[in-house]
Amino acid sequence: MRIGGLASGMDTNQIVKDLMNAQKIPMEKLMQKKVWSEWQQESLRDFNLSLSSLRTSASNLRLQSTFNSYSATSSDPSRLSVSTTANAVSGSYRVEVMSVASPAKLNSENTIIKFDGTGAAKSTDLVGTSGKIMVNSGTDNIVVEITASMTYAEVAKKLQDSTAGSVPELRANFDNTTSRFFISTKGMGSDQAFSLAFKNADGTTDNTALANQIINNASGTATATATGAENGEVSFDGVIIDGLKTNQTTVNGLTLNLLKVGPETTVNVQSNPEKPMTMIKEFVEKYNETIADIEKQLIQKRYPTFQPLSDEQKKDMSEKEIELWEEKARSGLLRNDPTLKNAIQDLRRAFMDPVAVIAGGNFNMMSQIGINTGSYTEGGKLFIDEAKLSAALTNKPDEVMQLFTFKDAAGSGIGIGDRVYQKLNDVIKNLSSQAGSPGNSVDNSTISKRIKQMDQEISRWQDRLTMIEDRYWKQFSAMEKALSQMNSQSSWMQQSMFGGTQ
Repeated sequence: MRIGGLASGMDTNQIVKDLMNAQKIPMEKLMQKKVWSEWQQESLRDFNLSLSSLRTSASNLRLQSTFNSYSATSSDPSRLSVSTTANAVSGSYRVEVMSVASPAKLNSENTIIKFDGTGAAKSTDLVGTSGKIMVNSGTDNIVVEITASMTYAEVAKKLQDSTAGSVPELRANFDNTTSRFFISTKGMGSDQAFSLAFKNADGTTDNTALANQIINNASGTATATATGAENGEVSFDGVIIDGLKTNQTTVNGLTLNLLKVGPETTVNVQSNPEKPMTMIKEFVEKYNETIADIEKQLIQKRYPTFQPLSDEQKKDMSEKEIELWEEKARSGLLRNDPTLKNAIQDLRRAFMDPVAVIAGGNFNMMSQIGINTGSYTEGGKLFIDEAKLSAALTNKPDEVMQLFTFKDAAGSGIGIGDRVYQKLNDVIKNLSSQAGSPGNSVDNSTISKRIKQMDQEISRWQDRLTMIEDRYWKQFSAMEKALSQMNSQSSWMQQSMFGGTQ
């Protein structure tokens, strides 16, 4: 415990406190600088999140499906469903589903009885006999070895594994409810046809015992042939499209989904510019909100006399006073921030510079479809002439799509959509490098390094101040000791010289 002033009568505690307050000034400035940097980092990370969200929205601008301004309807959606691509053309079309693609299937004809004859088999029961299953198709002939110690579930798995990557590739399952094997091909089409032959271990003679444990057909033969395996076929305005291995095909900008064979279906296609119009308007609204927030921060006034408050300073202030002070102290955190200033300029150019590689006569600038940025005083915000944009989407949807989604010969996107997306990506990377990414556990950003360095300096200052305070107390303690000794000597001398008995 430190007790001062006993000999001198001085308030040593207050004197040391006042002396230390003077010594703390450099450290307090350093702590204010650290808080300021933390506020900056927080604000930049908020913009990182905001721009990341905008980048997600901008990713739609790169996709052709976004600018698909046509809709299609089928007169019988139970037989044929239809959707449009960007290459669809308005009109009415006659479509007839002549066949649907299907896989080959082979199921056990009857309930499989346990090999010992005690009842219907379960997937965990043993097959009880051995041999070979020959999977025969037009291209691959596969031999599957079966042992008596295998369960029915293991037989199904081995059938699948043995045909993986071949034609056909089988999917097999033993069903406990029906005590049967259900075997089908993964793919569809006529080339998926296959048959099974059951042989003894030598692979030559028939093995009806094994066949009974797999297919159990009524004839008792050791072979079985799958059914199905059919190609899809459709007639589109009299043009036959056959040999389909799936039930989806794209014809004249329409994606047809074949569902069921039946009479002719009518497909109607009409222009529908509302979908891309809505998407573009929603993006522009979000973009303008983000740009407005950035502009506000870039021009916000800085109040140098309002520095971050220390805990000691806050003790003497009300909550309202602290709130008003920090509102001023936080003002101008990102004033003229170069990363954000460059972001606005780069995004403005990304939107408004022409896509020079687009052929002459086609849309190659946003202004041609009714989207402009206005003057520089308006901070790069986008403005839409809805009538002009709607006319472009209605009359030349393919050109609008090309303007946003154009790709070069190497397949790299260089249209407006990709350009804006890439600029946003660059800004987000720059912000992450400057202030770190929200939620990222590894942070080597510039500001984080600066804050870490300041923490180290503050720690050194705290150690230094502790030593200074200890030195002050030692000095005052020595002074008090000297005064105490002097007072004692003075009292002794007074008693010796002027004291004594009467």
